[in-house]
Formats: sequence, C-alpha cells, structure tokens
Amino acid sequence: MKNRELKEALLMAIKQAATTLPADVVDALKQAKAVETSELAKLQLEMILHNIEIARAGSVPMCQDTGILTFFIKAGVDSPYLRCLRTLITEAVAEATRVVPLRPNTVHPFTFKNPGNNLGRFMPHIDWELVDGDEVVISLLAKGAGSENCCALKMLLPVAGVKGVKKFVLDHVVGCAGQPCPPGVIGVGIGGGADLSLKLGKLAILRDVGSRHPDPAIAGLELELLELINQSGIGPMGVGGVTTCLDVHIEYAHRHPSSLPVGIIYQCWADRRKKVKIDANGRVEVR
Repeated sequence: MKNRELKEALLMAIKQAATTLPADVVDALKQAKAVETSELAKLQLEMILHNIEIARAGSVPMCQDTGILTFFIKAGVDSPYLRCLRTLITEAVAEATRVVPLRPNTVHPFTFKNPGNNLGRFMPHIDWELVDGDEVVISLLAKGAGSENCCALKMLLPVAGVKGVKKFVLDHVVGCAGQPCPPGVIGVGIGGGADLSLKLGKLAILRDVGSRHPDPAIAGLELELLELINQSGIGPMGVGGVTTCLDVHIEYAHRHPSSLPVGIIYQCWADRRKKVKIDANGRVEVR
C-alpha cells in the first residue's frame, strides 16, 4: 500500500468520526429515549437523534465543536509502516480540517495564535504502545471542550478505598450537571500515577457502550456507578430525567502503596471514535 492510500484511509476515519456516530452509541441513545419519563428530556433526546441522522445523511459534522483529535496506536514492532505514520496522521488531520471541514481548534496557550489546521505543538496528540506482531491498530478519539472541561484528577489517600473513588466520581459528575452535554460516557482510570490515571480514563471511553470490564468486580463497579449517576436526575442536556450517563467504563493500573490516583474523563453524547487497522501487507480496515 502506498502512503497516499494510507493517508486517504486516515482521512476517511477522521471524517466518519466527525459525521457518523457509532451504532452502539446511537442504540444507547434510542434506549434512553424509550425509558425516559420526562417529556422535556425525551424532546432533548429526539433532537440529539435527529441531529445525528442529519449529520450522517449529509456527511457533515454532528457538532460545531469538532474537538481535538487524539490517536492511540497499538503498533506491532514488525510493521513496515511505523516510520511514516506520524507524518501521515499529521497530514490527514490538516487535510480533514479543510475538506470535512473540522473547526480549527488548536491555539497557542499564551499567544492564542491559531494555525488554522488543527496542528501545533504536540498536536495532534499521538500515543504509542509497542506490541508484538506486524499489525497496527489506530484508535481515533475526537473530544470537544464542553466535555473535556469536565475531566478531573484527584490524588486520593489509599485509605479512601473504593468508597472514596465512588464519592469522587459521583460528586464530580453531579457537579458538572449539564455542562458536558449529557447523556455521556464516563471513563475512570484508577491507579498508576497522575498522568497514567487520566490516560486510562481516556482509553476506557474507547470501549463500546454496553461493554463490561473482564474483571467481574470492576464490571460490577461500572454498573453501580452507572446506576448511581442516573439517579442524580440531571438528565439529557441537564434538563432533568432518568438518563444522565450512557455508560461508565473503568480501567486500572497498579499503583504506589501511598497513592490512589483517580482520573475522570467525561465524554459527551457525541462519543466520536473510529479504528483503523493496517496489516503487514498494507490491507487497511476502517471501522
């Protein structure tokens, strides 16, 4: 496969992420509408679903805030494409900004200068994980500022335990109310260090809505937090209702015995994500 074809696949993935919501998220929103008891909340969900359909049919972004793009790459160490991926991803982001179009969202933190193409220092952010084999899997996450501003980190004392983790998550999500455009997906990263806990939270929201962690204890905690958050009554777009959260996903890492980091990543209803798989022969799959 030529580099041009791979860049086209990356461009397609960015466009699809911006314009077409994954089926698992759409199904969850439809289920939320089916069980909603508040007419105002049901109307909000109807408007969200109508917006999703307009975006899909017209191949236009589903939200004016097309977000900042993050690429999580699981790279097989024997892949022949490792050398070119960073350049191709950067070029695809710049081109997508022009042709999708994406809103230029990257600004210098001190001068506020905007390069106009969603590039810049450390942008787009690319996270690399080297794995065995020759396959590359690229997970794209697009995340707007409304939900990003409701992400949080807390360094709990280990004595706080699971009870402290639950209290932090619930207090924070309820405090955000309607700001992050619920119903959304909450990713919780537990353990590691401060930076790793937030990364784990972001990796967690790459999972399909409705999927459960393979560890039964963690899966149970996900369901418990989901139920508790939905009992808050915040509801769709903060107007009240029975669905504030579509799902809670948890990932963890071993930690220092004197530290219990907890990172919360809040994703809005526009849970925009896409995967690109590349094998050693250049066959590419966007899904």
